[in-house]
Amino acid sequence: MARAKKGQAIRESQRTEEKLDTLKEFIQEAEALSDLWTWRRGRAVLGYVHGRPAAQLAVELDVSLAAVKKWIRWYDVAGVQGLWTRYAPGPAMRLSDEQLTQLKQVIKAGPQAAGFRCGVWNGPMLKFWIKENFGVDYHKQHIPRLLHRLGFSVQRPRKLLARADAEAQRQWLEVKLPAIKKSRRKPRGARLRG
Repeated sequence: MARAKKGQAIRESQRTEEKLDTLKEFIQEAEALSDLWTWRRGRAVLGYVHGRPAAQLAVELDVSLAAVKKWIRWYDVAGVQGLWTRYAPGPAMRLSDEQLTQLKQVIKAGPQAAGFRCGVWNGPMLKFWIKENFGVDYHKQHIPRLLHRLGFSVQRPRKLLARADAEAQRQWLEVKLPAIKKSRRKPRGARLRG
């Protein structure tokens, strides 16, 4: 396979005036969006089309030669669309929209309505319920994300002692604790001497 002449690795159909104008607009749009990587890709391809060596462009744009060559191939194959930054979509949802709606209703109804003895949902209970009813086994760390997607937040119950004096607890939280926190603060402008 012979080497292409400078600027010739991109086929003629991608080097027309119309395509180059589109490329220049692409570079301006990337600059307006402050998308440095997209801007670099556009600048590298435009410089290459104008006959500049890929190695020189790599040095100027502070990227590897392999990156510049990859961008040139992307442009050759897909034009400007091949240079846009794309993000991986991630895995598909494992529950359908109907199942998510049903899950939301079950969560709102509470765990006792779903057949549990406890009055508060927890992660393992939801994981178990989803597996039993939908056949989908989520990892325990995914349950809070799923709750968030459904509009719920993870709640942690406050623990109060059953025989404790409620007034003494209120006094501690509202008076004594703020006083302790205030005394620990260093005054502004205080400097360490050493």
